[in-house]
Amino acid sequence: MKKTLKASLIAATMMVTSAGVMGAFPHPTEAAASTSTATKIVSTAKTYIGKVKYKYSTRDPQHLTFDCSSFTEFVFAKQGIDLPWGSKAQAKVGTFVSKANLKPGDLVFFSVGTPGRIDHVGVYVGNNQFISNTKSSGVVINPMNSGYWKNRYITGRRV
Repeated sequence: MKKTLKASLIAATMMVTSAGVMGAFPHPTEAAASTSTATKIVSTAKTYIGKVKYKYSTRDPQHLTFDCSSFTEFVFAKQGIDLPWGSKAQAKVGTFVSKANLKPGDLVFFSVGTPGRIDHVGVYVGNNQFISNTKSSGVVINPMNSGYWKNRYITGRRV
């Protein structure tokens, strides 16, 4: 009886495999690899909260010292995505995304100096919040629709 059951299972497995049905179920490592790049970007950025120093016009990964755009450049590079240095340059990469259609991992741009001029960049994390490297606090998550950032948003880009 055991041999018959075992033979039946082997035959069924061979038929399912030859029919291609097995391909419909991803291998466990394939399922893990399907985690979106955007999620990885946000997760990577969050790992640097409290660990990064802000210094204007600086790109020093060895000492975790960045300005806002070199921080986004650094985080995206960890996922194999090349960004130029500079918030104005990064605002030209990818495609425009309206504020209402932002998704986690999108770049978001602000004006912190001259009104209307892009001079700060961060990564949208969802729920109207973004993460960025700031002069005052280093890498932090801030709300986009209240407080300091409320009237400073300019545009979003999906890379």
